[in-house]
Formats: sequence, structure tokens, C-alpha cells
Amino acid sequence: MPSTRLARQMQFLAELDKVKQIVRRTLLMDGSRFENDAEHSWHMAIMAAWLGEYATVPAGGRLNLLKAVKMCLIHDVVEIDAGDAYAYDPAALVGQTERERQAAERIFGLLPADQGPEMRALWEEFEAQTSPEAQYAAALDRVQGVLNNYHSQGKSWRDHGVSVSQVEKRTAVVRFGTPLLWEYLMELVRDSARRGWLKEA
Repeated sequence: MPSTRLARQMQFLAELDKVKQIVRRTLLMDGSRFENDAEHSWHMAIMAAWLGEYATVPAGGRLNLLKAVKMCLIHDVVEIDAGDAYAYDPAALVGQTERERQAAERIFGLLPADQGPEMRALWEEFEAQTSPEAQYAAALDRVQGVLNNYHSQGKSWRDHGVSVSQVEKRTAVVRFGTPLLWEYLMELVRDSARRGWLKEA
């Protein structure tokens, strides 16, 4: 039988398999189906590993890419319990913060005592956006959503009547976490509005 430590780690990993079942309201870029949370997190982690040159860091500072990648990989595991709340649905967001906090307590609590708090701290840091790594990871979360919406001809945006101002508000963190990517996103947003995929209001 595995040690208690290994058993707890395996239990946590088995629990994370449920992330593959959480369907988001963002389509794959080819528009064929909705993506799941695991695909979203993987895509963000790939972006984090290769787009670090665009991250904002304090003068003389250095971005901890491994930390940012870890944040990308675990930022949505709380949705196993809390569910996915569509960013442009105010009703779905009511109470989501508390649901996610309770989920974090349970899910990260499955890990051994020296690993659970570290994972929980990474998740909380991502949520608070208190470090360059958290701001970078949060920016990529928003970038990924815009890219998928743009390449699927804005179908999710159109289905929910999303406006340019809503996307700008949702993606504001990108301006601070990755300013060059913000400029790129705004070009996509303007083009989406021209094409009628986003409302002008």
C-alpha cells in the first residue's frame, strides 16, 4: 500500500480529473464545441511558458515563470465544487467568491500539510493579483478568452449580447500584466465590433 502522503497526493490528482468535466461557455477556436476547464488551464500554461517576455516586472526584477505556470494550471480547480460562472452573467457571479473559497479549502485540503497550504496560497495570490506572476497569469486568463472568442467569430459574445465596454472592463488586468498584449487584444476587440461580433455599447 502507498504511504499516507502518497495516498493523499493520488487522491488530490484523482480529484483534479473532474476539471475535465467542467464545460465553459467559451468555444474552441474552430467553433466546434465548448472547451472545458482543463483545456483552458493547459492553454494558459503554454502561453505563460512562452510569452513571459511580455510580462510587466518591477525594474531589476525577474518573473518567476514556474510560479506563473503553476497558477495557470490550478486557478480554476475550485470550479470542481463552485462550478464555472460565465464572466458576462452578473447573476451567475453572485456568491461565486464564497463558493470558490469553500472549494479551495476542501480541494487543497486533500494534499499533505506541506503542499496544500502552498497550493492554496498560489490560488489566493492569483485571485488577489498581488504579484507580477499573478498579474501575468490573470492577464493570460483574459487573453485566452478573447482569442477563443475572436477565432470562433464571436459566437459566445453574440449569443450573450456582450459589448465592447464589457470586454474592455473584463480584460483591464491585461493592460497592467502584459501591456503589449493589451494593445493586441484591443485590435481584436475593435475588429470584432466592426464585424458585429460585439455590441458597440
